[in-house]
Amino acid sequence: MKKNILLFFFFILNNYVSNAQTGKNVDHQNLFWIRYYNQLEINDKWSIHSEFDNRVFINPIVQNLFVVRVQGRRKFSEQVELGAGFVYFSVATQEPEVNLGFNIPEYRGQQDITWKQNWNKIGLNQRFQIEERFFQNFDREGLTNGTTFFWRFRYRLQGEYTFWKKENQYLKAILYDEIMINAGKNVVYNTFDQNRIYGSLQYGISSAVALELGYMNSFQQRATGVDYFDRNIIRFSIFHKLKI
Repeated sequence: MKKNILLFFFFILNNYVSNAQTGKNVDHQNLFWIRYYNQLEINDKWSIHSEFDNRVFINPIVQNLFVVRVQGRRKFSEQVELGAGFVYFSVATQEPEVNLGFNIPEYRGQQDITWKQNWNKIGLNQRFQIEERFFQNFDREGLTNGTTFFWRFRYRLQGEYTFWKKENQYLKAILYDEIMINAGKNVVYNTFDQNRIYGSLQYGISSAVALELGYMNSFQQRATGVDYFDRNIIRFSIFHKLKI
C-alpha cells in the first residue's frame, strides 16, 4: 500500500514536470530564505515547535513573504511521531516586478506523521503532511471579505549522512525531495502544486544550537495551469533547542 502511494505521487510529479517543459511559461526567480526554528521539549514525548521564516527575492531585493508556524508534536517511539499546528503567512508579492501595495494573509492548519530510521551514520526520514489553507480574498484595491479554501497534501523523502559527531557537536549532510498536491473544489488547473529538491550541510555547535546552509530548487505550477515558477533558493536556518 505504501509503495503504491509513493508511485502515485511520483507519477503525478513526472507527468506535470514533463508537460511544463514543453512550451509552458516558466518564470525563473532567485530567493534567500532565513529561518529561526525553536524546539521546546516539555518531556520525552511532547514538544512545541515554533518557526519564523523570512523570504526575500534577490536582484531586485524585494520582500516575498513572512511565515510564523507553531505546532505541538507527540513522539510515540524512536521511529514515529505526530504533529499538528497553525501557520500564518503574510505574502507581499510572488513576483518581484509586481508591487501590490498591501500584504495578503494566509491562515493554515497542518497535521503530519513522520517516520524515521537510523543506521549508524545514515538516517531516513519520511513525512506525510495535510494542510488546510485559507487565503484572504483581495482585489486591486486591497483585501476584501472572506477567504478561499484549498487542501494540500505533501510527501517528503529525506536522507541524512553524519560525517562526524563528537560529544554535542556534529556535521551532517541533508538531501530531500518533496512533492505537494492541491485538492478541493477551488482547484481547477493546478492539482500539482510544486516539487522541492533540497540539499544542505548542518553543523551542530552545541546540544542546543545548530546552523544549516542549503540550496533548494522549487518548481511550482500557478493557478492558470500554464504558468510556472522555477525558483533557486539559498536557505540559512538556525535551530535552537530548549528543555523544560
